[in-house]
This record gives sequence, C-alpha cells and structure tokens, in this order.
Amino acid sequence: MAERPPVLQAFLDSLHYELEAAKVGPEAKRCIEKVFGALENPGPSGLNQPMRLPACMHLAGALDAARAASTSLGRIASNFAALEPKLTWTRRPKVDGSQSANFTDAHANAMIVGPNGHETRDDVWVGVSLLAPHVRYPDHDHSPEEVYLVLSKGKFQHGDSDWFEPGIGGSFYNTPNVKHAMASGAAPLFAVWCLAPVTAH
Repeated sequence: MAERPPVLQAFLDSLHYELEAAKVGPEAKRCIEKVFGALENPGPSGLNQPMRLPACMHLAGALDAARAASTSLGRIASNFAALEPKLTWTRRPKVDGSQSANFTDAHANAMIVGPNGHETRDDVWVGVSLLAPHVRYPDHDHSPEEVYLVLSKGKFQHGDSDWFEPGIGGSFYNTPNVKHAMASGAAPLFAVWCLAPVTAH
C-alpha cells in the first residue's frame, strides 16, 4: 500500500473533521462517508509539477479570512498553506460563456487528490477553487456527487436554485449531473470540493 505524505494526511484529516461536523442533510453525509471511506486507502504520489497562476496572489488573504473565522477552519487553512507549494494550479479548460469577462486570469483550481493530483487516483477527487474578487465561474456539471466546504465569502448556485451564500465554513451538496456555479464578491472566494466515487447500479 502507498504511504501518504504527512502534510497531505494532515490536510485531509482537518477537512474530514470539519465536514463531519457540518450541518448538512443525509445525502451530503453519505457523500462525505464515501469520499473519506475511499481515502482510507492512500493512492500513489502524483508526478505533477508545482505551479502557480496569477490568481494565486489572492490566496494568502483568503486563508487569513478562514483563520480568523474559527480554530478548526484555521487548522484547514494552515494545513493547506503547508501543502500548497506542492500543488499544480490550473485554469478551467472548458467554458460556456456564462463566466465573467475577467475569468481567465482571475481564477485557479488545484487537484489535491485525483487525476493529475498530488495523490493520483480516479475514484475520488479532492480539490480547491480560488476566485479573485468580482469573478463568476462558468456553469458546469459532472457525474459524481459532490460536497463543498466554503472557506470564504462568496455565492453559489445549483440546479434551479437562486444564488445563495453558505458563509465562511458553510457546506452544501451537489447531486450528480446538476449544473452549478460560483461567484466572488468584494473578497476572494476559496472553496474545497470533494467528488465521491461513482457507484455502479
């Protein structure tokens, strides 16, 4: 069995703690259980090359906001800060026109666990998205169900819902294949997302 680097395990442990304590419904609870159940078995280390993008200039401020919100969120922020130099930040390759005009250089995503991630695997994905202020992420969807943990201010939309603000430390669930999006206001948006393994029927 592969051995997970301590810096990655510390981040995943703090994320798991926060999501287990989140006030979410039964579907989200099951999704969280699937994600972290799969993560009990570490995958191989990825071959990704660390790289930052222009939007990463907003990361420190976003992490400071999380640290100021609560001790447990501060632990996630600090564990992520320790892990971040090992990550590859990328731009979203596909857009549909729903994004804001400033989107290209004002966003960054990093895959922590998953395809081309710091830990490479196909069954479960854990990653982060960072938006500079006043940016709308394009509408998108995917077959795995998903849980978000939001570490900043910002608003989200899924399905036919209105835009909503989970708040710093808020969590919510996306059903499989639901269209969803996010947008920042005056402050950067920073969120962690977890995609569960797809269960065969």
